[in-house]
Amino acid sequence: MSASQATPAKLDLKRDEKLEILWTDGTRSVYTVAYLRSMCPCAACKQIRQDQQAQKSRLNILPGNYAKPLSVVHAELVGNYALRIDWSDDHGSGIYSFEYLRSISPGES
Repeated sequence: MSASQATPAKLDLKRDEKLEILWTDGTRSVYTVAYLRSMCPCAACKQIRQDQQAQKSRLNILPGNYAKPLSVVHAELVGNYALRIDWSDDHGSGIYSFEYLRSISPGES
């Protein structure tokens, strides 16, 4: 993947719906907030996903407080390379690099 493919031209975050990214190469990626939370790149969440794969679990359970609907509480750019998201389940240690976001794009148009 080239640097231009992993560079967003526009980010549009709707805190309880989705993140939409228009990449500089013209590709558009849309991520639901649930998908982004399930793909959190922090070490703890990665370990949980690896453990579930090893056990071939069909449930995708991540740590956090799911007593209320999942939403983004706060988001901020990290330098010129990533987005950090604070979630309504009190999780906020994941830094989503633009390269990572492009690699996990659920569908591009």
